[in-house]
Amino acid sequence: MKRILVTGGSGFLGSHLCERLLNEKNDVICLDNFFTGRRQNVAHLLSNPNFELLRHDVIEPILLEVDEIYNLACPASPIHYQFNPVKTIKTSVMGGINMLGLAKRLRAKILQASTSEVYGDPSIHPQTEDYWGNVNPIGIRSCYDEGKRCAETLFFDYYRQHNLDIKVVRIFNTYGPRMRHDDGRVVSNFIFQALSNQDITIYGTGEQTRSFCYVDDLIDGLIGFMNTEKGFTGPMNLGNPQEFTMLELAEKVLKITKSKSKLIFEPLPADDPKQRRPDITKAKQKLNWEPKVTLEEGLIKTIEYFKKSLSQ
Repeated sequence: MKRILVTGGSGFLGSHLCERLLNEKNDVICLDNFFTGRRQNVAHLLSNPNFELLRHDVIEPILLEVDEIYNLACPASPIHYQFNPVKTIKTSVMGGINMLGLAKRLRAKILQASTSEVYGDPSIHPQTEDYWGNVNPIGIRSCYDEGKRCAETLFFDYYRQHNLDIKVVRIFNTYGPRMRHDDGRVVSNFIFQALSNQDITIYGTGEQTRSFCYVDDLIDGLIGFMNTEKGFTGPMNLGNPQEFTMLELAEKVLKITKSKSKLIFEPLPADDPKQRRPDITKAKQKLNWEPKVTLEEGLIKTIEYFKKSLSQ
């Protein structure tokens, strides 16, 4: 049994990770300041004697005794990270420093949840881990993009300077149950609008593409990566290499929900990438990992969750 800290543990990804780690008979400490995370995401875990929930902000240091750290703390949707951009970059940078300091003191293994946003609006497609990215350092998304890029720098400096056992994963668009309907991400936006019979908002022409990974597949990848040997640091892409346009996604949501919503088109937000698809060759070779859940299967499960949550 390992004692594992998950920062951002009551968020969308964090809650699924906590649940899986508990199912694998680990002690889990879930740490969250509840800025975007929700207590209800982990309410069903509170009765488990191996689960502990702490209200704490990673910007402030904390002393704990753990074997592994998954550092997921950071608002991850544009609406939330642009609401308080200074707080967002502090979470990535100061939070990263605090968690790295804790890992250094304990000689614990630590995984950083980075993002495909480090690639910015990419000039190569699909994106491989050796691509340095095309990021606007002073744009409205920079608090998140550059915060995560700086966090990666810190992790690799701690690895080189202190021989810390680090893992850096770049997460591409992930969706599934426990997403917030107000987080501004495209999957939750489309589902919420379709179920509410509101117009579905397409930004730009709708020809821009994304790849969508179901949450269960992503959690498999995170845990598999954490369990690799010391010295295998990444960065590693985790995501679904199947690519869809925003129009294709909207049509799938409309078909599954049987919604009468109409499509409306709005101007593309600043610095919004036109293409996003991971090259997952490294994950296939090193982890024997690739997504198993199709977009249709994942959307059906996610839509069922939204139906229940919206009816409560």
